[in-house]
Amino acid sequence: MDDMEAQMNSPKGGRARDALFRRLLDLVAMPASRLAHQDRNMVGDILLDMLFHATTEERSLCASRLATSREAPRRLLRYLAQCSFEIAQPLLEQNEAFDACDLSEIVESTSTEHRMAIARRKVVAPGVSAALAEHGEPHVVRELVANPGALLPESALDKLLTRSRDESQLCALMVERLELRPSQAMAMFWWSDGATRRKILQRHAADRLEVIETCKDVFEMMAAEKWADPVARKALQLIERRQRNREALERSPFDSLESAINSAAMEGMNAELAQEIGYLCGIKPVTIAKILSDNGGEGLAVLCKATGVKRDFLPVLWASLRRPLEIDNDEMHPQFAIVAETYEILTVAKAQTTLRYWNWSLSSAFSPQALREAQASGAPANEEAAFSTSQRTARLVFGS
Repeated sequence: MDDMEAQMNSPKGGRARDALFRRLLDLVAMPASRLAHQDRNMVGDILLDMLFHATTEERSLCASRLATSREAPRRLLRYLAQCSFEIAQPLLEQNEAFDACDLSEIVESTSTEHRMAIARRKVVAPGVSAALAEHGEPHVVRELVANPGALLPESALDKLLTRSRDESQLCALMVERLELRPSQAMAMFWWSDGATRRKILQRHAADRLEVIETCKDVFEMMAAEKWADPVARKALQLIERRQRNREALERSPFDSLESAINSAAMEGMNAELAQEIGYLCGIKPVTIAKILSDNGGEGLAVLCKATGVKRDFLPVLWASLRRPLEIDNDEMHPQFAIVAETYEILTVAKAQTTLRYWNWSLSSAFSPQALREAQASGAPANEEAAFSTSQRTARLVFGS
C-alpha cells in the first residue's frame, strides 16, 4: 500500500482534511437561499465520501450539525442515520427531511435503539409503522402504539392485534387508537383486561338502527325464499333485531330462556344446558361456549342485556357456572361487580350488536378446524386472498 492509499484509509487526517471536512459541512448546512441545489448535492457527495474515512467524532459532529437541516442531501442523512446509534440519534429524533422510504430502510438495517428513536418521532408514516410492527420488538411496539403522532395502517394493526394475545400491555394502548376497527376491537375483547373490555364495549358497539332500517325489506325477501341462501342468511344474522330465537323456544323443553337459566343454576351448567341456552338466545354453540368459558365474565352481561334477560337473572347465570357471588364479608365479589356494572352501562341495542357480531365472527363455520378443512379442499384463490373479517377473527380468538 503506498503512502497516498494509507492516508486515505486512515481515520485521522491532517489539518487540510480537517479544514476541508468542516468547510464542506458548513456548505451542506447552509439554508436553501444561500446555496444552489446542484452545488449542495455535489458537496454532499464529496462529504459522504470523506465520511467513509472519518472518525466517530467527525461523523457525530456532522450528524449534530445536520440534525435540523431539511435541505441536506438525503443520501448523506441516510448514511449517518445508519451509523452507530450515538451518531444517528440526533438525526432520528429531530430531522424532518427523511421520507417513509428512508425510515423504512433504516428500520430494516439498524439496531433496536434506532427503531425505538423512530417509533418516538413526532410523525411516523403508515409504511414506517408497518415496518416497525413487522419487527415486533415488544418495547418498540409499545412506544409506537402509545405515540399519537404514529399513523397505524390496518395491516400494522392486524399484526399488533395478533401480538396482543401474548403481550397484554398492548391491549390497553391499542384500544385508545382511533384507527382500531370494531372487528379488531371485538376480537381483542377476549384477551383484554376489565378496563379495556369496558372501553371496547362502550366505543366499538353500534346500535345498527340505520342498517336495520335500510335492510328491513330484505328480511321479507329472505323469508319468501325460505332462508335458502346461506351467504345472505349469515350476513342477516348480524343485522336482525330479534332478541331471542322463537323457533328454538317452540322446540325447547323450557318455557323461556329464564327457565333454562334457573335449571342451570339448580343442576349446574353442563354441555346440553349451555347449548340449549345458546339456541334460545339465537346464537351458535361455539359462541355460547366462548361466552360461558370466558374467565372475565363480561360476555354474560352482554348476553343477558342483548336477549332481554332482567338484571335479577344475571347472578343466577353467574352462579350456574359455580362462580362466587360474594366474598367472605358478604360483599359482592369484585369480578361479579364488574360484570353487573357492564350490564348496567350497556344499552340493549349495543349489546345486541356485540352479541350478533360475536356470533357472526365466531361462527362454527369459521372454526379453526373448518378453516383447515376448507383450505385442504382447495378453496378458490381469490377467496383465500380476501380472507374475510370473520375468518381472521376466528383464527385470532381461537389461537389458530
